[in-house]
Parts: sequence; C-alpha cells; structure tokens
Amino acid sequence: MAGINAALKCQHKEPLILGRDQAYIGVMIDDLVTKGTEEPYRLLTSRAEHRLLLRHDNAEKRLSEIGHSIALLNKKRYQAYLQNEESFHQLAQLLRDIRFKPKDSIMNHLLEKGYTQLNEGISAYDLVKRPHITLKDILRYTDLPFFLDEVIDAVEIEIKYEGYIIKAQKEVKRLEATEHLKLPFDIDYSDVDNLSIEGRQKLSKIRPLTFGQASRISGVNPSDLVVLKTYLNRK
Repeated sequence: MAGINAALKCQHKEPLILGRDQAYIGVMIDDLVTKGTEEPYRLLTSRAEHRLLLRHDNAEKRLSEIGHSIALLNKKRYQAYLQNEESFHQLAQLLRDIRFKPKDSIMNHLLEKGYTQLNEGISAYDLVKRPHITLKDILRYTDLPFFLDEVIDAVEIEIKYEGYIIKAQKEVKRLEATEHLKLPFDIDYSDVDNLSIEGRQKLSKIRPLTFGQASRISGVNPSDLVVLKTYLNRK
C-alpha cells in the first residue's frame, strides 16, 4: 500500500484508500490510523463489520478492477478475471432458467438427502439454496457446458448466502453517504465550537480524511459528530 501510494503521489494522483468493505488491509489501516494501538495489532475477522463481504472466494471480484486501474494487474490476469466474471453471470442465469419437474431423476437424489417428494417444479437456482444440496450435485443432472471449479464454488456461495449478502450490501450503501463525506485536511478543530476537549485533541492529532473515519476514533463521541456535521454544513 505504501509503494502504491508513493507511485500515485509521484504521478499527482489521488491516493488509493481501500474501504472497510473492500479489503482486510483496509480494515487494518483504518484501525491503526483511527484507533491506534498500545500492543501488537492482530487482524481478526471480528474486527471487520462487513466480513461477510470480505470472503476469500470473492477477493478477485473485489480487487481486480482496482488493481487494473492502477496498472498492478497485467492484461493476461485481467482478461482471465473478466472471463470468470462472464462465466459467473452465465452460470447463475442458466440455473434460473432450468426447472426440474417432480418426475425428473434428480428427485431421487433429493429423497436420499432427506427431502420429501416435490409436488411442483423448482428452478435449479432455488434448489441450490437448500441445505446439503451442492451445485456440483445439481450439475450432474443437467447438460450445461463445462465451468471451472472456482466459478461453480463462487456461484454456489452467492446463491446459498444471497439473503445475507444483499443485507450486508444494503448496510454498506446506507453508510456510504456519511462514510465518504470528505473532511478538509487543513480544518482547524480549535475553531469548531462545542467540541469536547478529548474529541478536539483526537481529531487534531489523527486528522481524519472522512466523516466515517472520524466516527470511529476512540474519544470522539456522538455529540462531537453532530457538532462536526453542523460545522461542515455551515461551511
């Protein structure tokens, strides 16, 4: 990250700051800058409030476009990513289109897994959502083209946890309005009336770049944030 931003600064470009919903290194840097540490820092998943979005299977999806935009992802690797993304969406759509009927042979597999006989048809997409049913199991009963294992696994995870993932994404969007509200780096917090003494000291020391970062600083209480928001609106 230091090397990336040194290079971007030499090119007179904006620094790369990864959000807490984009990468664990974004969580780590934000924690160290805003909260500090008196002992060795350990990055645990519990530190990331958006950990459902920070999965190992979607790292490529989260970071490839960013890596490509700053010339860290070569053309071959980027093209492979784009192909995987296309395959991902293609497979997901095919699963929505496929419908199994109660008399299809896959029903024997469902009975073996402990499910009761279906009375009506069901899409392959909805079937994947069921516990103990894997996408690879279902693909054996279709004539779909070949897909890479990593694509199959990624689609299965997205389908099985779809409800939770959508909820997490909505929460990120809800927070975006204030999270990315930029704070002037040269703001003089001694001029901001009604800030608590500790809040003013912490804000002056850490110099947060966004309102969201300021909200995570230990010692900056909710009333300080209200005062700061009012000050920014007035400015």
